[in-house]
Amino acid sequence: MSSTMPQPETAPLIACTISRDVQNFDLLIEDMEDALGENWGDLGFAEAISFFGQPEGASMEFVALAMDETDEDNLVLMTEIINAAKQRDIKVVLIAEDVTPAALHSLLRQGADEFVPYPLPEGELAQAIARVRAKEVSAQVADTATAPQLKAGAQKDGALIVVHGLAGGVGSTTLAVNLAWELATVDKNSNPSVCLVDLDLQYGAVATFLDLPRHEVVYEMLSDTENMDEEIFGQALLTYEDQLQVLTAPTDMLPLDLITSEEVNAVLEMARNQFDYVVVDMPSTLVQWSETVLSSAHVYFAMLELDMRCAQNTLRFKRALQSEDLPIEKLRYVMNRAPKFTDLNGKGRVKRMAESLDISMDVQLPDGGKPITQANDHGTPLASSAPKSPLRREIAKLAASIHDLKSDQAQAA
Repeated sequence: MSSTMPQPETAPLIACTISRDVQNFDLLIEDMEDALGENWGDLGFAEAISFFGQPEGASMEFVALAMDETDEDNLVLMTEIINAAKQRDIKVVLIAEDVTPAALHSLLRQGADEFVPYPLPEGELAQAIARVRAKEVSAQVADTATAPQLKAGAQKDGALIVVHGLAGGVGSTTLAVNLAWELATVDKNSNPSVCLVDLDLQYGAVATFLDLPRHEVVYEMLSDTENMDEEIFGQALLTYEDQLQVLTAPTDMLPLDLITSEEVNAVLEMARNQFDYVVVDMPSTLVQWSETVLSSAHVYFAMLELDMRCAQNTLRFKRALQSEDLPIEKLRYVMNRAPKFTDLNGKGRVKRMAESLDISMDVQLPDGGKPITQANDHGTPLASSAPKSPLRREIAKLAASIHDLKSDQAQAA
């Protein structure tokens, strides 16, 4: 008879929390127990990477990386943890308390799959876990189930609407994403077809703002536009909520001069032939093919804020276009985070800024506050996450005016 007593089988680890001290996140402990029972563990920052390579880590589905403002000094280590998890196909849910938007954005771009603010909203962690588990399935079918069927030889001559931020962080991607969504849902009886194109090949965030995967076929299409047809272009698109087609930025960070003016023109022409509206999110940098986009655009929204850097960039932007004799009459200047109606001093500053730059502030968008950042981090349009936001209402009005103008022109023709 063996003297060794049989040992009870331990449940495999499905997930782990990773933090400096998990006791600082007591609500996270409760939610992990509710969601996973005993099938989870806890790791410190230093031991996480080595644990991933151990046999016990083979069954891991995801990790909950919890951090607060104190941990921002360790962003390099956080990035290493995320990269190590992604190399082993382990999903990452980022739990953050009082972390700056810049640090949060950096970690999300490194590959974190979900973001949940701390203290945890009721049921939010369980929903994040469900989304993480669903992502693997959705990524597997992205190339087939989400690819729209485009019509060969279509000639819709869609309107090309471009959004260009004149400085970093002025909200150009937020406007592009939400304007495209509002256009796609502007007519409840007969919604127009809309394609959202992210031409920021390096830092494009359209995929993040709509919680869409990126896939290699985008790079393959851009690298061989001579052989691009409706089928190839359709395979590069992803469908959001069955109403919006999206061409995301490529998976890897690519040089902006990877594509030529001719290749950009081919992509835009293909999109315009297939869709009623094509909304383009541009990089803030001017490149060789910027002229192509401006010349093809029906309206070119240049976004800025009420600060000195935007004023100086706007002046330089105008001079650059004028020196090349480009159609600056297509520019429509958009003031983001504009002063409120009751802020007479702020309104005066906007007026003086416009006069000094010899421009017209065609659109003024209010500051949406934290709900805007939260909507972008959660990958949902404002119409879904913050429908009563003043920013969302103004973007909806802008989309309605664009659609009404196009409808009037179509009837006149």
